[in-house]
Amino acid sequence: MAERSTASVDVADNSGDEPLTAKADEATTDGTAEPKDAAGVSPKETAVGREGSRAIPRAPDVHSGHKLAGRYRLEECVTRLDGFSSWRAVDEKLRRAVGVHLLPADHPRARSVLAAARSSALLGDPRFVQVLDAVEEDDLVYVVHEWLPDATELTALLASGPMEAHDAYQLVSQISQAMAAAHREGLAHLRLTPGAVLRSSTGQYRIRGLAVNAALRGITADRPLRTDTEAIGALLYAALTHRWPYENDAYGLAGLPKGVGLIAPDQVRAGVHRGLSEIAMRALANDGATASRQEQPCTTPDELAKAVAAMPRILPPEPTFTAPPEYQRTTYQQGTYGRPPSHPNLVTQPVMAPPSPLQSRTGRALKWAVSALLIAALGLGSWQLAETVLDRGKDPVDPGTSRPTPDVDKKNEADEGGKPIAIAAARDYDPLGGDGSEKPAAIKNVHDGDPSTFWHTDGYFSAAFGNLKDGVGVVLDLGKVQQVGAVDVSFLGGTTSAELRTTENSTVPSLPDGFTKVADGSGMKVSLKPEEPVKARYVLVWLTNLPLSDDGRFRGKVSDIKITS
Repeated sequence: MAERSTASVDVADNSGDEPLTAKADEATTDGTAEPKDAAGVSPKETAVGREGSRAIPRAPDVHSGHKLAGRYRLEECVTRLDGFSSWRAVDEKLRRAVGVHLLPADHPRARSVLAAARSSALLGDPRFVQVLDAVEEDDLVYVVHEWLPDATELTALLASGPMEAHDAYQLVSQISQAMAAAHREGLAHLRLTPGAVLRSSTGQYRIRGLAVNAALRGITADRPLRTDTEAIGALLYAALTHRWPYENDAYGLAGLPKGVGLIAPDQVRAGVHRGLSEIAMRALANDGATASRQEQPCTTPDELAKAVAAMPRILPPEPTFTAPPEYQRTTYQQGTYGRPPSHPNLVTQPVMAPPSPLQSRTGRALKWAVSALLIAALGLGSWQLAETVLDRGKDPVDPGTSRPTPDVDKKNEADEGGKPIAIAAARDYDPLGGDGSEKPAAIKNVHDGDPSTFWHTDGYFSAAFGNLKDGVGVVLDLGKVQQVGAVDVSFLGGTTSAELRTTENSTVPSLPDGFTKVADGSGMKVSLKPEEPVKARYVLVWLTNLPLSDDGRFRGKVSDIKITS
């Protein structure tokens, strides 16, 4: 949560050296500046139209830390533009990161933004970044949407170069199918740029800003089906060629040479998959492009999805394996097995064949004599082994050794590890959280003696509790003030950092600073030992850094706690 993820918001930064406000007039809801003509007019503005001369109110004057509905805490302003602003925020109720678009209620586009957000939320398709809330409150209108910290913008993917054919095939297939489903529900995107497409860590593509991005910018289109289809064709073209299919540079990509028009991707770069090249041209034909081998143009995302499905499936490239290094001969390997002789001019001596074994009477007699000796030796050895075993059975105790008594063993264990201290009670300790509790139902598992049971924290978006608080822990009641020498903690799930804090007070302090920190450590088996034994009634195991769990959240798990004096 401390790190900023441009792949998780609808409006990313400008990735330039100037501050965000310096480029506010050029930023878009996709986080990039649109190419403009000599008159400074964006092609999108001339194609689909913008607001008239009506004055647009200033963006709401809010700041980091401001809460919406007592729940959404604004963290970082990503874009402030055209009377609206976009933020990275935290949903304190569900303890997760979210994105927020914010604009005044008297904004000329406020009603259309609310309508677009609510329509998008009803779609419920997991291929789109979901709208979570759309509210008008206190002269403000705000739209809350998902935040995807593990996803990567297509803009960033294209920055490293063109895609492999399989990746480009997956891109156009998934995006066209998703947009076809949206159009069947009457929803269009109209701002389908590289900044609006995300790829998750599992390789799935997701589209953000469906209907909302266009509403925020006041963009409309006479033919939304063709607009979105051409946009998908432009994305595929960029993925295949690492060029933007128009003359102007855009989204970190160079445009095509001026005056040559739109040329097929396989004519721009060698090695481009011919089938995908034709698909891109069929989608971009909506803008008047033609190609000699081009088939019927695709005018809707559904037609484009069917054209992609009709292609032979493009398989991922075969994995490459690094060849092992050549076998190196060591100094003791003097032979030339499998290699030509190092001195080919030298004549080698022929190897003499060994003589044949003895076939005479003398040879057969010698074989029988050796066999008889071996049988005798085996019999003598077996007799001696049996005698040794019998002697050990008669005298099982070695008089030269002695075993310590149980009392001595107990004394040695007490000297080494200290005396175990019984835990009278345990409770979860979350004074810095919103609700003041952290999975209290499972707290008994930390001292039940069963390593298979455990208590765990809530899931967070970072190891540092998503920057929501400094820690969470378990308070152990010893029943009375006792001397504490060590607290051994067993964690599950990965390396966990924790502190040992104690107090002699008769009540549990309301804040962690009310305890005295006496030790710290990290690992999965952590022994928290004060430099000198301390006296305490209450012992706090305070978790400060959590491991990553299988569900993608950071979560602490405590399976067992033992205290010794």
